[in-house]
Amino acid sequence: MKTFFLITVLALASFCCSSPGREKTSPDDSLQYYPPTPAALGKTEFRQYYRELTAFFDSTLFRFHHFNGQVLVAKNGTILYEKYSGKADLRKKDTMSAGTPLHIASTSKTFTAVTVLRLVQEGRLSLDDSLSKFFPSLPYPGITVKMLLNHRSGLPNYVHFMDKTSWDKKRYCSNEDVLGILVKEHPDREASPGRKFSYCNTNYLLLALIIEQLTGKSYPEYMREKIFTPLQMKDTYVFTLKDTLSATPSFTASGTYWDYDFLDGTYGDKNIYTTARDLLKWDQALYTGQVIHKALLDSAFAPYSFERPSVHNYGLGWRMMLLPGGKKIVYHFGKWHGSNAAFARLMDEKVTIIILGNRFTRGIYNTAHQCYDLFGDYFQRGGNEEDEPDTLPGKKTATGRNSKTVTPAQETKTRR
Repeated sequence: MKTFFLITVLALASFCCSSPGREKTSPDDSLQYYPPTPAALGKTEFRQYYRELTAFFDSTLFRFHHFNGQVLVAKNGTILYEKYSGKADLRKKDTMSAGTPLHIASTSKTFTAVTVLRLVQEGRLSLDDSLSKFFPSLPYPGITVKMLLNHRSGLPNYVHFMDKTSWDKKRYCSNEDVLGILVKEHPDREASPGRKFSYCNTNYLLLALIIEQLTGKSYPEYMREKIFTPLQMKDTYVFTLKDTLSATPSFTASGTYWDYDFLDGTYGDKNIYTTARDLLKWDQALYTGQVIHKALLDSAFAPYSFERPSVHNYGLGWRMMLLPGGKKIVYHFGKWHGSNAAFARLMDEKVTIIILGNRFTRGIYNTAHQCYDLFGDYFQRGGNEEDEPDTLPGKKTATGRNSKTVTPAQETKTRR
């Protein structure tokens, strides 16, 4: 009897463990993520990279540009160089740390684009879906999801036209508010759909709304649940108006606080706050094929605009440089108010270069470009900065920099 009883118990246990109802399955839109193991570097190789990177940054960014922010350079996931400089808030006695989230401006587009491609992978939408499928009243026919991703929609840029519309500049506007102005006031197109590349923040604002339609969740909530939390990006979030008192502020080049304006309530094209270490997690996750399949990611890293011959091109949410000899750099920079971000991936060497700052300086972009040459023959010593229209248009100051457009209530405040 004892033997029979033991056999029965073991059989039941085995059945319960193997029962389909008890299998750990994941829904299609979940992400059970296993980070890659960083590749080990020999002591000699590591020290050589560290010496070169230290000398490089000391002679460029930290010497000339009053840099306030974060720098991280890694190879195969192994951090070669990391430095945190200045303060999180120039008005206080604090310090910039590895856990200080900074606004990455248009670098946020990489997250929106990959999230859209993940929804394509799950069969929730197609890159060829018409924009009218999601926004029937939008008076701009002939535009597809793919055209939003690769900036070939020809839509007007809301960062430019909202300032000229009937919108009350004393009020923050949302993604839905911008959509409402597009429908109501119908600003002129920049170009016909598909005719040319035209960098446009409106594209990614609308993509965030599409994500919300398809998932039934707000963009900040969905990104937190499906991207940031699974990838253990603990210091990363999408800014909303409830964060106005707690978010890391930004400053002009002279150190003046840069206040919020009426466009600070929109997202998808910007408004992700993160750290250099969290961006490295994002970078490494894209090598694993767990976020989206390799074929889809390859389509994001493919060029789509050839009407103007150049080494520069744009994929689906990613900039790229296609250099002679076959080398390709995949990257995205950004600027919003006093925040600057550079996020570059040298695909051949699996090198990641991340520079984030919250005190305005164009030196971040040139420094990132020049850093490529420490790892290969990229010939970027002269530097190159793309003029991304991520900030409100403003008047030229005596220094030649753009001043910030402000709301009427803020006109008396000093900007620079």
